[in-house]
Amino acid sequence: MKKTALIMGMPITVEIASELHEALDAIDQTFIYFKEIDKRFSTYKKNSEISKMNAGLDRLKWSKDMVEVMNLCQETKTETNGYFDILHNNQLDPSGLVKGWAIYKASKRLVSNFSNFYIEAGGDIQVFGYNNQNLPWNIGIRNPFNIDEIVKVVGLSNAGIATSGNYIRGTHVYNPITKKSIKNPVSLTVIGPDIYQADRFATAAYAMGLDGIKYIEGQPDLEGYMIDKNGLATKTSNFERYVI
Repeated sequence: MKKTALIMGMPITVEIASELHEALDAIDQTFIYFKEIDKRFSTYKKNSEISKMNAGLDRLKWSKDMVEVMNLCQETKTETNGYFDILHNNQLDPSGLVKGWAIYKASKRLVSNFSNFYIEAGGDIQVFGYNNQNLPWNIGIRNPFNIDEIVKVVGLSNAGIATSGNYIRGTHVYNPITKKSIKNPVSLTVIGPDIYQADRFATAAYAMGLDGIKYIEGQPDLEGYMIDKNGLATKTSNFERYVI
């Protein structure tokens, strides 16, 4: 069972390696969950909780999910020596963490009933178990200079993969230390034990510029693949173990 819906301004795909009718209902429930996340965390919706916070909503009125995300953002900022920062122009924007967090939360809902599934939201992916051929899920890493081309295919099971870059949305990430925008590398892909870890560290490492891959190399549970503006790829020591 596989379905795609446009939510949070991006395509979200859920595939469950099961023919059971319950799988279809589970997919629909997952989409409902993402719509709830969008209503709470979208910086584009005036009535979202994050927009109300930026307009002065009292901290005592924050939801449980919002408190959790804000705490995780602060932890990530500390863990990355300030390279993960959700304050932009005096406005809170936790989108660099929320997407991976939401995908991971959605996957934990599914895993109680299904062993083999795939969730993708805007290129960030969480997989559990195996695909319908009983093999690891095959994930392609795009060529940032030609997004119709796949430069690497990795096989993943019980893992997350996320890519940060400027090749789709343009130069929109900046170094929070120097306040300068990141133009090199053009993409940085991170594989982690789950999508929450992969997503937040991909965001922070990309903000470090060309040094980001070194940071990923130093993290025991992460592997990375970076492509610079000249098309040169740099990978962490054990990245190739995932390559098909």
